[in-house]
Amino acid sequence: MSSQNISVGIDVGNTKVVTCVGKAEDNSIDILGFGKSINQGIRKGVIVDIEETVSAISASIEEAERTAGITIQNAVIGISGPFIESETSKGVVAVGRTDGEISEQDVARAMEAVKVISNKPNRHLLHVLPINFVIDGNEIIKDPVGMSGIRLELNANMISASVNAVRSISRVIEQCGLNMTELVFSPLATAKVVLSKRQMEIGVILVDIGASTTSYAIYEDGELISCGVIPVGSMHISNDIAIGLRTNIDIAEHIKTNYGFAIPDKVDEKEVIDLSKLDKNEEGTANLKYVSEIIEARLNEIFLMIRDNLTNIERDGTLPSGIILTGGGSKIHGIVEMAKETMRLPASIGRPLFEGSGLIDKLNDPVYATSIGLMLWGKDQVNEGGGSFNFDVPGLNNVVSKVRSIFKNFLP
Repeated sequence: MSSQNISVGIDVGNTKVVTCVGKAEDNSIDILGFGKSINQGIRKGVIVDIEETVSAISASIEEAERTAGITIQNAVIGISGPFIESETSKGVVAVGRTDGEISEQDVARAMEAVKVISNKPNRHLLHVLPINFVIDGNEIIKDPVGMSGIRLELNANMISASVNAVRSISRVIEQCGLNMTELVFSPLATAKVVLSKRQMEIGVILVDIGASTTSYAIYEDGELISCGVIPVGSMHISNDIAIGLRTNIDIAEHIKTNYGFAIPDKVDEKEVIDLSKLDKNEEGTANLKYVSEIIEARLNEIFLMIRDNLTNIERDGTLPSGIILTGGGSKIHGIVEMAKETMRLPASIGRPLFEGSGLIDKLNDPVYATSIGLMLWGKDQVNEGGGSFNFDVPGLNNVVSKVRSIFKNFLP
């Protein structure tokens, strides 16, 4: 099988690694294979055991290669963790042509200007996402090419990661024998799968509840207006249950996944589960209303931290498309109803919005959303002839084509 139109996305998470392989054909995607493995080499998004992480990624890749029937050489890698920062920045350039017509070269120079201004020590720039352009200080537009002016300003959202985090993931991917074509802030890739252009236009927040962290991305008027990472995830719920029930973490995880409910008022006080039926070494019972109270407390902490961020950008309770939940933590029963109440917004579980073929049975499981999004990100690279990730030169390769790609993917 030709590798020219093959795209691979790898979601390197705190407890798992998921690899998705797809084949791009015209405007459709054929999902060829998935690979999933347990990962114990990452804590709160930070690689703490390189050997364990290399082993987990390799296992995920091998499974994906078996199901897809190909050898994986290149991949788009997702990154997320408390080391991610997002800020807005402005770049200003003079229009180059004497007749004042704005060219793609002017746009490219504006992109370079905003990157230089945002350059910080020990930070690696992952994404430059244009918000809008301003011509001569007063005309705000999305795409300035072909218009006339003297001065061109670019307002952009800059997403960066710590240099150490990028070095670590780069080293791990290299040891796996892979070529990392791009390093992507994971929620941006997930958004490609579960958010529509209309949702991003009228206002929406994507919340990806992972094991150790929760990441979010807020869109309005077709723009990414804010994003970030909260250092609390679904594994904290499991830890709380283990402590509350005085049981081991595996039993706690099982109870959370299979019996947990996010709204205590809807759980009967007399409903219990015999722990010895889950593990012969355990004894006693677990009151499920008490378990529900533990789950509610930790989810409430996550949602209130997100609301604080919405308040900071004056968007609390004002996003008509509401909150779209994804990630393994979104599978907790009752979480949608709780999100509606706590966030004071519409809420739903994120489902893929594109039509595909192949192994589509995995599409409705939020655990796979990010890897699918990374694969789709790589599909765009295939169509644009994207190159390899270059750690030494932060930012975007082929700036002009990337600008057009960003507007194509994020704007209506």
